[in-house]
Amino acid sequence: MTEWQKTNWRNKPRVQMPDYIDAAALAKVEAQLSQYPPLVFAGEARRLKQHLGAAGRGEAFLLQGGDCAESFEQFSADAIRDTFKVMLQMAMVLTYGAKVPVVKVGRMAGQFAKPRSAPTEVLDGVELPSYRGDIINELAFTPEARIPNPSKMLQAYTQAAATLNLLRAFSTGGFADMSMVHSWTLGFTDEQDVQKYSEIADRIQDTIDFMDAAGITADTTHEFSTVEFYTSHEGLLLEYEEALTRLDSTSGNWLAGSGHMIWIGDRTRQPDGAHVEFCSGVLNPIGLKCGPTTTAEDLKVLMAKLNPENEEGRLTLIARFGAGKAGEHLPRLVKAVKEEGAKVTWVCDPMHGNTIKSATGYKTRPFDSVLREVRDFFGVHQAEGTVPGGVHFEMTGLDVTECTGGVRAVTEEDLSDRYHTACDPRLNASQSLELAFLVAEELTNLRRDRKNRAAG
Repeated sequence: MTEWQKTNWRNKPRVQMPDYIDAAALAKVEAQLSQYPPLVFAGEARRLKQHLGAAGRGEAFLLQGGDCAESFEQFSADAIRDTFKVMLQMAMVLTYGAKVPVVKVGRMAGQFAKPRSAPTEVLDGVELPSYRGDIINELAFTPEARIPNPSKMLQAYTQAAATLNLLRAFSTGGFADMSMVHSWTLGFTDEQDVQKYSEIADRIQDTIDFMDAAGITADTTHEFSTVEFYTSHEGLLLEYEEALTRLDSTSGNWLAGSGHMIWIGDRTRQPDGAHVEFCSGVLNPIGLKCGPTTTAEDLKVLMAKLNPENEEGRLTLIARFGAGKAGEHLPRLVKAVKEEGAKVTWVCDPMHGNTIKSATGYKTRPFDSVLREVRDFFGVHQAEGTVPGGVHFEMTGLDVTECTGGVRAVTEEDLSDRYHTACDPRLNASQSLELAFLVAEELTNLRRDRKNRAAG
């Protein structure tokens, strides 16, 4: 067997990637990036893999969330802080429901490229190449803006490095103190005046008060005042990924240095394609989006290609079917995993199968559809006796109006108020935390059911 090289993908069919006009400019950028430090390190990726393995066994739970596509124009410290804060709030609620550690992974510091359903788009009779994310071209609808520009990879690297720097400071600098996160959660429930949420928050507070009285506080316990926070993105732009791939001197394996976890999209999961080839050779944990067209045979081939050693935590299967469709599609994939004896972590992405166009012309996602797919996902795993290992949301800490529904009942008429996404609609802070409470209920019910079956 030929040893894997980080350039092997170049000999495979490529999809959803730009054709750069200036080959010399592209080569110069790739050479420059290849000299830059990696954004993450092998030890971090290995530790995340261990955590994801625990989630696959039901001993942890993955919360993965963040922007649909990170923007150069909207980049700010406040936006990073607010999304980080909401994810900590959600993790606190999920920890209460699951009674296991919550693994926190942001769609951050690298989520710049986006696959598109069509290579071009038409506006007022003018047809131009599609916008593919700020790392490739620009959102403005002009011929010049839509030309792929390799220098944007350098700007993406700089923004990713700055984002990671701030996330690491937040994670270890006291911002993530457990009592502070809890006070934010209480603020949400007071504002919404929802009794069941307040009851859960009160129970969490009682636990914190008890531990405080016992002398177990942030001052005495490092884990109370810091968190582990990882980054992830779709490994779509392979020139960028290759340039940041480094050989890990401790293991002799290759690390995708662009982020702790990378995933393969539903449009780029061809077993003989460039994206699968690249991801097969790096030591990072790999995510694989599984949509309605994923067959059992597809999945078996991909699992063998991406995780030949059947290593726990290596492969996360991210189900994204659409509300009402998980019951139709997920069981055959769960069965395929069982037949192969494969060790995977099952995660629900209830966002990508539920995008619709509103009557007002905006792309949106109904909150009720998102919630239904989550419940369907849990229902299938309960019926199959398998482990629902996590959830994957497109969300933001900003008070946007992009997804309809939720406690605050965003309507289609409200979408124009604060519709800021550069690509797909995101849950706002309130909707994200509301969904966390609802997922916590599912986890609580699942835990209770397993306990009753064990006792019976």
